[in-house]
Amino acid sequence: MTNHTPPAATSRAPDEASGAVERHLRARRDAGRRLLMPYVTGGITSGWTAYLRAFAAAGADAIEVGLPFSDPTLDGVTIQEATDAALARGATARRILADLAELPDLGIPLVASTYYNLVLHDGPEAFCAALRRAGVGGLIVPDLPLDEADELIGVAAAAEIEPALLASPATPQPRLVEIGRRSRGFVYAVSTMGTTGERAALAASAAELTRRIKLGTDRPVLLGFGISTPDQAREAGRHADGVVVGAAVMRRVLDGAGPDDLLAFLATLRRALDQE
Repeated sequence: MTNHTPPAATSRAPDEASGAVERHLRARRDAGRRLLMPYVTGGITSGWTAYLRAFAAAGADAIEVGLPFSDPTLDGVTIQEATDAALARGATARRILADLAELPDLGIPLVASTYYNLVLHDGPEAFCAALRRAGVGGLIVPDLPLDEADELIGVAAAAEIEPALLASPATPQPRLVEIGRRSRGFVYAVSTMGTTGERAALAASAAELTRRIKLGTDRPVLLGFGISTPDQAREAGRHADGVVVGAAVMRRVLDGAGPDDLLAFLATLRRALDQE
Protein backbone atom coordinates (compact mmCIF):
# COMPACT_ATOMS: atom_id res chain seq x y z
CA MET A 1 0.00 0.00 0.00
CA THR A 2 1.26 3.48 -0.83
CA ASN A 3 2.38 5.42 2.23
CA HIS A 4 0.28 8.55 2.74
CA THR A 5 2.26 10.22 5.52
CA PRO A 6 0.60 13.56 6.33
CA PRO A 7 2.57 16.80 6.22
CA ALA A 8 4.34 17.67 9.44
CA ALA A 9 2.21 20.77 9.90
CA THR A 10 -1.03 18.78 10.17
CA SER A 11 -2.43 16.35 12.72
CA ARG A 12 -4.13 13.01 12.30
CA ALA A 13 -6.57 13.87 15.07
CA PRO A 14 -9.96 15.37 14.15
CA ASP A 15 -10.38 18.97 15.24
CA GLU A 16 -13.18 20.18 17.48
CA ALA A 17 -15.39 20.92 14.46
CA SER A 18 -15.30 17.35 13.12
CA GLY A 19 -18.70 15.72 12.79
CA ALA A 20 -19.91 12.17 12.30
CA VAL A 21 -19.16 12.04 8.56
CA GLU A 22 -15.58 13.17 9.02
CA ARG A 23 -14.97 10.90 11.98
CA HIS A 24 -16.29 7.95 9.99
CA LEU A 25 -14.12 8.69 6.96
CA ARG A 26 -11.05 9.48 9.05
CA ALA A 27 -11.33 6.24 10.99
CA ARG A 28 -11.50 4.16 7.82
CA ARG A 29 -8.72 6.12 6.14
CA ASP A 30 -6.46 5.92 9.17
CA ALA A 31 -7.00 2.16 9.25
CA GLY A 32 -5.41 2.05 5.78
CA ARG A 33 -8.56 1.89 3.68
CA ARG A 34 -9.05 3.83 0.45
CA LEU A 35 -12.52 5.37 0.46
CA LEU A 36 -15.26 4.83 -2.11
CA MET A 37 -18.22 7.20 -2.48
CA PRO A 38 -20.59 6.35 -5.35
CA TYR A 39 -23.26 8.78 -6.52
CA VAL A 40 -26.90 8.29 -7.44
CA THR A 41 -29.43 10.84 -8.65
CA GLY A 42 -32.32 10.69 -6.21
CA GLY A 43 -35.62 9.63 -7.74
CA ILE A 44 -34.02 8.31 -10.93
CA THR A 45 -36.23 5.18 -10.84
CA SER A 46 -39.06 3.83 -8.77
CA GLY A 47 -37.52 2.06 -5.81
CA TRP A 48 -34.30 3.99 -6.37
CA THR A 49 -33.14 3.55 -2.77
CA ALA A 50 -32.37 -0.09 -3.59
CA TYR A 51 -29.28 1.27 -5.31
CA LEU A 52 -28.09 2.68 -1.98
CA ARG A 53 -28.39 -0.71 -0.33
CA ALA A 54 -26.40 -2.22 -3.21
CA PHE A 55 -23.72 0.47 -2.83
CA ALA A 56 -23.34 -0.32 0.86
CA ALA A 57 -23.16 -4.04 0.13
CA ALA A 58 -20.43 -3.41 -2.45
CA GLY A 59 -18.21 -1.76 0.17
CA ALA A 60 -18.97 1.94 -0.23
CA ASP A 61 -17.73 4.13 2.62
CA ALA A 62 -20.26 6.92 1.99
CA ILE A 63 -22.94 7.60 -0.61
CA GLU A 64 -23.61 10.83 -2.48
CA VAL A 65 -27.28 11.43 -3.29
CA GLY A 66 -28.02 14.09 -5.90
CA LEU A 67 -31.07 16.30 -5.38
CA PRO A 68 -32.04 17.13 -8.97
CA PHE A 69 -31.96 20.76 -10.11
CA SER A 70 -33.19 21.96 -13.51
CA ASP A 71 -29.94 23.73 -14.47
CA PRO A 72 -27.01 21.51 -13.38
CA THR A 73 -24.27 23.73 -14.78
CA LEU A 74 -21.28 21.78 -13.41
CA ASP A 75 -22.53 18.39 -14.57
CA GLY A 76 -21.78 16.70 -17.85
CA VAL A 77 -24.16 14.99 -20.23
CA THR A 78 -24.69 11.81 -18.17
CA ILE A 79 -25.66 13.49 -14.90
CA GLN A 80 -27.73 16.03 -16.84
CA GLU A 81 -29.59 13.16 -18.50
CA ALA A 82 -30.13 11.50 -15.12
CA THR A 83 -31.35 14.79 -13.66
CA ASP A 84 -33.81 15.26 -16.50
CA ALA A 85 -35.09 11.71 -16.08
CA ALA A 86 -35.60 12.14 -12.33
CA LEU A 87 -37.38 15.48 -12.75
CA ALA A 88 -39.60 13.98 -15.46
CA ARG A 89 -40.63 11.32 -12.94
CA GLY A 90 -41.66 14.06 -10.53
CA ALA A 91 -38.63 13.86 -8.23
CA THR A 92 -38.27 16.74 -5.79
CA ALA A 93 -35.91 17.35 -2.89
CA ARG A 94 -38.76 16.78 -0.43
CA ARG A 95 -39.77 13.45 -1.97
CA ILE A 96 -36.17 12.24 -2.14
CA LEU A 97 -35.55 13.14 1.50
CA ALA A 98 -38.80 11.42 2.47
CA ASP A 99 -37.54 8.26 0.74
CA LEU A 100 -34.23 8.50 2.59
CA ALA A 101 -36.02 8.95 5.91
CA GLU A 102 -37.67 5.56 5.40
CA LEU A 103 -34.40 3.82 4.52
CA PRO A 104 -32.93 1.54 7.20
CA ASP A 105 -29.55 2.60 8.53
CA LEU A 106 -26.88 1.52 6.05
CA GLY A 107 -24.01 2.00 8.48
CA ILE A 108 -22.31 4.59 6.25
CA PRO A 109 -22.91 8.34 5.83
CA LEU A 110 -25.24 9.85 3.27
CA VAL A 111 -24.07 13.06 1.60
CA ALA A 112 -26.56 15.18 -0.34
CA SER A 113 -25.42 17.20 -3.33
CA THR A 114 -27.30 19.95 -5.09
CA TYR A 115 -27.12 23.51 -6.34
CA TYR A 116 -27.50 26.53 -4.12
CA ASN A 117 -30.85 27.50 -5.67
CA LEU A 118 -32.49 24.59 -3.86
CA VAL A 119 -30.89 25.61 -0.57
CA LEU A 120 -32.14 29.17 -0.99
CA HIS A 121 -35.61 28.02 -2.03
CA ASP A 122 -36.44 26.81 1.48
CA GLY A 123 -33.76 28.83 3.25
CA PRO A 124 -30.54 27.32 4.67
CA GLU A 125 -32.06 26.61 8.11
CA ALA A 126 -35.08 24.71 6.81
CA PHE A 127 -33.01 22.95 4.14
CA CYS A 128 -30.37 21.70 6.59
CA ALA A 129 -33.01 20.68 9.11
CA ALA A 130 -34.74 18.62 6.41
CA LEU A 131 -31.44 16.90 5.59
CA ARG A 132 -30.94 16.05 9.24
CA ARG A 133 -34.44 14.57 9.59
CA ALA A 134 -33.77 12.39 6.54
CA GLY A 135 -30.59 10.97 8.06
CA VAL A 136 -28.23 12.88 5.77
CA GLY A 137 -24.97 13.96 7.37
CA GLY A 138 -23.05 15.75 4.61
CA LEU A 139 -23.69 18.30 1.88
CA ILE A 140 -22.00 19.27 -1.39
CA VAL A 141 -23.03 22.53 -3.08
CA PRO A 142 -20.73 22.88 -6.11
CA ASP A 143 -21.84 26.37 -7.14
CA LEU A 144 -21.38 27.94 -3.70
CA PRO A 145 -18.23 30.11 -3.72
CA LEU A 146 -15.90 29.90 -0.74
CA ASP A 147 -16.33 33.62 -0.13
CA GLU A 148 -20.09 33.21 0.29
CA ALA A 149 -20.09 29.97 2.27
CA ASP A 150 -20.05 31.34 5.82
CA GLU A 151 -23.82 31.44 6.32
CA LEU A 152 -24.42 27.89 5.10
CA ILE A 153 -21.44 26.50 7.05
CA GLY A 154 -22.75 28.08 10.24
CA VAL A 155 -26.34 27.01 9.74
CA ALA A 156 -25.25 23.50 8.73
CA ALA A 157 -23.12 23.15 11.85
CA ALA A 158 -26.14 23.91 14.03
CA ALA A 159 -28.04 21.11 12.23
CA GLU A 160 -25.07 18.71 12.41
CA ILE A 161 -24.64 18.77 8.63
CA GLU A 162 -21.10 18.82 7.21
CA PRO A 163 -20.62 20.87 4.01
CA ALA A 164 -17.68 19.65 1.92
CA LEU A 165 -16.08 22.32 -0.25
CA LEU A 166 -14.64 21.79 -3.72
CA ALA A 167 -11.07 22.43 -4.85
CA SER A 168 -9.86 22.46 -8.46
CA PRO A 169 -6.47 22.37 -10.18
CA ALA A 170 -6.78 26.12 -10.81
CA THR A 171 -7.29 27.00 -7.13
CA PRO A 172 -4.37 29.05 -5.73
CA GLN A 173 -2.53 27.54 -2.77
CA PRO A 174 -3.70 30.06 -0.13
CA ARG A 175 -7.29 29.41 -1.19
CA LEU A 176 -6.73 25.63 -1.02
CA VAL A 177 -5.59 26.03 2.57
CA GLU A 178 -8.74 28.01 3.37
CA ILE A 179 -10.93 25.42 1.65
CA GLY A 180 -9.30 22.69 3.72
CA ARG A 181 -9.81 24.69 6.91
CA ARG A 182 -13.48 25.48 6.28
CA SER A 183 -14.58 22.19 4.72
CA ARG A 184 -16.39 19.74 6.91
CA GLY A 185 -16.42 15.97 6.42
CA PHE A 186 -13.89 15.93 3.61
CA VAL A 187 -12.48 18.03 0.79
CA TYR A 188 -13.83 17.27 -2.68
CA ALA A 189 -10.93 17.43 -5.15
CA VAL A 190 -12.12 18.09 -8.71
CA SER A 191 -9.61 16.19 -10.85
CA THR A 192 -9.88 18.43 -13.91
CA MET A 193 -11.29 21.74 -15.03
CA GLY A 194 -14.64 21.01 -16.65
CA THR A 195 -17.86 19.17 -15.94
CA THR A 196 -18.54 15.72 -14.53
CA GLY A 197 -18.34 12.76 -16.88
CA GLU A 198 -16.52 9.57 -17.78
CA ARG A 199 -13.03 9.96 -19.19
CA ALA A 200 -10.50 7.68 -20.87
CA ALA A 201 -7.81 8.36 -18.27
CA LEU A 202 -7.37 10.02 -14.91
CA ALA A 203 -6.47 13.67 -15.39
CA ALA A 204 -2.76 14.38 -15.07
CA SER A 205 -3.62 17.27 -12.72
CA ALA A 206 -5.18 14.95 -10.12
CA ALA A 207 -1.98 13.93 -8.34
CA GLU A 208 -0.64 17.45 -8.00
CA LEU A 209 -3.98 18.79 -6.82
CA THR A 210 -4.33 16.24 -4.03
CA ARG A 211 -0.71 16.85 -2.97
CA ARG A 212 -1.37 20.59 -2.74
CA ILE A 213 -4.61 20.12 -0.76
CA LYS A 214 -2.84 17.83 1.72
CA LEU A 215 -0.20 20.49 2.37
CA GLY A 216 -2.83 22.50 4.22
CA THR A 217 -5.24 20.00 5.77
CA ASP A 218 -5.50 16.48 7.10
CA ARG A 219 -9.20 16.18 6.36
CA PRO A 220 -9.93 13.26 4.03
CA VAL A 221 -9.53 14.20 0.37
CA LEU A 222 -11.87 12.50 -2.10
CA LEU A 223 -11.11 12.79 -5.80
CA GLY A 224 -13.92 13.02 -8.34
CA PHE A 225 -14.84 14.01 -11.91
CA GLY A 226 -13.97 11.33 -14.45
CA ILE A 227 -13.15 8.25 -12.37
CA SER A 228 -14.81 5.46 -14.32
CA THR A 229 -12.76 2.26 -14.19
CA PRO A 230 -10.94 0.09 -11.65
CA ASP A 231 -7.58 1.18 -13.05
CA GLN A 232 -8.50 4.85 -12.65
CA ALA A 233 -9.74 4.23 -9.11
CA ARG A 234 -6.51 2.41 -8.26
CA GLU A 235 -4.40 5.25 -9.65
CA ALA A 236 -6.49 7.88 -7.83
CA GLY A 237 -6.06 5.93 -4.60
CA ARG A 238 -2.31 6.39 -4.85
CA HIS A 239 -2.79 10.11 -4.34
CA ALA A 240 -6.14 10.84 -2.70
CA ASP A 241 -7.78 9.22 0.32
CA GLY A 242 -10.61 7.99 -1.86
CA VAL A 243 -12.74 8.47 -4.95
CA VAL A 244 -16.17 9.74 -5.94
CA VAL A 245 -17.77 7.82 -8.81
CA GLY A 246 -20.82 9.42 -10.40
CA ALA A 247 -21.17 9.42 -14.18
CA ALA A 248 -19.96 5.82 -14.56
CA VAL A 249 -22.66 4.70 -12.10
CA MET A 250 -25.41 6.79 -13.64
CA ARG A 251 -24.59 5.75 -17.20
CA ARG A 252 -25.26 2.17 -16.16
CA VAL A 253 -28.49 3.14 -14.40
CA LEU A 254 -29.68 5.04 -17.48
CA ASP A 255 -28.84 2.01 -19.62
CA GLY A 256 -31.08 -0.17 -17.43
CA ALA A 257 -28.67 -1.61 -14.86
CA GLY A 258 -30.33 -2.79 -11.66
CA PRO A 259 -28.99 -2.75 -8.10
CA ASP A 260 -27.24 -6.12 -8.50
CA ASP A 261 -25.47 -4.85 -11.63
CA LEU A 262 -24.26 -1.78 -9.77
CA LEU A 263 -23.15 -3.90 -6.83
CA ALA A 264 -20.99 -5.96 -9.20
CA PHE A 265 -19.51 -2.86 -10.85
CA LEU A 266 -18.70 -1.11 -7.58
CA ALA A 267 -17.20 -4.32 -6.22
CA THR A 268 -14.58 -4.11 -8.98
CA LEU A 269 -13.71 -0.57 -7.86
CA ARG A 270 -13.60 -1.70 -4.23
CA ARG A 271 -11.15 -4.48 -5.09
CA ALA A 272 -8.99 -2.05 -7.07
CA LEU A 273 -8.85 0.41 -4.18
CA ASP A 274 -8.06 -2.38 -1.73
CA GLN A 275 -5.07 -3.40 -3.82
CA GLU A 276 -3.40 -0.05 -3.11
